[in-house]
Amino acid sequence: MDGDFRTQFVRDPATLKHFPALVLNADFRPLSYYPLSLWPWQEAIKAAVLDRVQVVAEYDHVVRSQRQEFRIPSVVVLKEFVRPQKRVAFTRFNLFLRDAFCCQYCGAKGDLTFDHVIPRSRGGITSWENVVAACSPCNLHKGSKSLRQSGLALHHPPRAPSAEEMQAHGRRFPPNHLHESWMDYLYWDAELDA
Repeated sequence: MDGDFRTQFVRDPATLKHFPALVLNADFRPLSYYPLSLWPWQEAIKAAVLDRVQVVAEYDHVVRSQRQEFRIPSVVVLKEFVRPQKRVAFTRFNLFLRDAFCCQYCGAKGDLTFDHVIPRSRGGITSWENVVAACSPCNLHKGSKSLRQSGLALHHPPRAPSAEEMQAHGRRFPPNHLHESWMDYLYWDAELDA
């Protein structure tokens, strides 16, 4: 099976507007929660025709080719297991996800930027252990001062998250659109209430 096909997700929001398919690994878990592993319906049908995925749920809509009619898949499962990545990429989105989309100084949500705990002007590096999500007012207040000089304190010390932690964080922040057919697969590994 082609390596790009198994691991590359279509992230262009315009292609996912209508009838996206949730992509599950061979163990029936989403390949990714951050971003949620979705393919445009065209890719899902192509993968099904090429026998690379099993369709486990469908929309109530069909598309037609010259010779055939297809129900649009809403959930597909890869036939070959894809080993999840252990290393979490250091990106702006992943940093905000690690910090639960809130300022690590005051707890505010929205209008986030990032801040170097030890300022770069003082030798601080851009890494998981030195960068946190911060609201604009806190970031401006801190500027190039140390935490002690600024009078600010961190809610949580910054550190590199594990892939498992990021999956857990990703489940707390689902995308705006969750089709009802996806629900059995998104949270199935959550602990049940006694």
